Amino acid sequence: MHPTQASGSGRISRRILLKATTATAGAIATAAALAELETPANAAAGFVKGVDISWVPQMEARGYSWKNASGQRQDLLTILKGYGITAVRLRTFVNPSSSPTDGHCGINEVAAFAKRVKAAGMSIMLDYMFGDTWNSVGVQNPPAAWRNMSYSQMLTAMSTYVNQTMTVMKNNDVLPTWVQIGNEINSGICRPVGSVSNPAQMTGLLNAAYTQVKAVSPNSVVCIHLAQPQKYDVMTTFFSRFAANGGKWDMSVFSSYGSADVAPGIVGNMRKISAAYGKPFLQSEFGGRVDRASSTQAALVAYTKALKANGGQGIFYWEPECMSPFTGYNMGAWDSSTQRPTVIMNGFTQA
Repeated sequence: MHPTQASGSGRISRRILLKATTATAGAIATAAALAELETPANAAAGFVKGVDISWVPQMEARGYSWKNASGQRQDLLTILKGYGITAVRLRTFVNPSSSPTDGHCGINEVAAFAKRVKAAGMSIMLDYMFGDTWNSVGVQNPPAAWRNMSYSQMLTAMSTYVNQTMTVMKNNDVLPTWVQIGNEINSGICRPVGSVSNPAQMTGLLNAAYTQVKAVSPNSVVCIHLAQPQKYDVMTTFFSRFAANGGKWDMSVFSSYGSADVAPGIVGNMRKISAAYGKPFLQSEFGGRVDRASSTQAALVAYTKALKANGGQGIFYWEPECMSPFTGYNMGAWDSSTQRPTVIMNGFTQA
């Protein structure tokens, strides 16, 4: 994700909600075809309901707290568990700045917060950004320290970095259940060296990361994360090149912020692209406008139902806890004036 208004600019460069009218003929056909697809047995068994709440330590450091639906102040993790949340996704930057919204999230901070998550009985997803700040579908910049490296030098840097950071997680007894090697990497990672237009080098870097995750934590599920699965040709371009060059991954995960109307078709695309390579899948990012809470709640229910019907293994809401004025990002799920959850959160209990 890449929330441009996190710094208060008020702009929204992405997260523009897909309207029902964006359902192309292909998406409609995909939705219709879902009825003909076999529903996997026990698809909903163990379905993961998760959240990315990476901003929490910096919000807490600035005096923010959260109330439950009854208006009582409570630890956020306790409130989230009340909605059936069982997993937390945490991003990590390589050499981040001290910006509360666009920095922090170095591995030591992540591990410290992950200990709280584990103590609450929740699973952990680690999201490697492979940058010093946001990388997302339109931005894939390497960390500054890697910027002028050759491919062979970057391979070494990647291996060292992933091994060291996974070792920090291991030493803190917070090895993640899932590890995303890159964030919304439709166009590759650490561009231009690891661009999707240079698939051999892109695959080499990702495989180096995969190898080091497994070296430290053999049981972690290593995920490839793409955005905008409604763009099926983009999905195919990435995965065909990655697979053709010997790409290694355990699960395909996706971001989608579409409305309820388009959820079945988009999840159908997730399933098709994952099935083509024999991988399980889940939705690692979802969100919707907090000032349109009812429609966002409906979309959360629609995606959850579609994922369960198609064998998807879970859904993660991106930063439901965010409130202004900490950030201008308007796709959280809490009411900034009351510090209470909005009806959006009820979506987790309704599907």
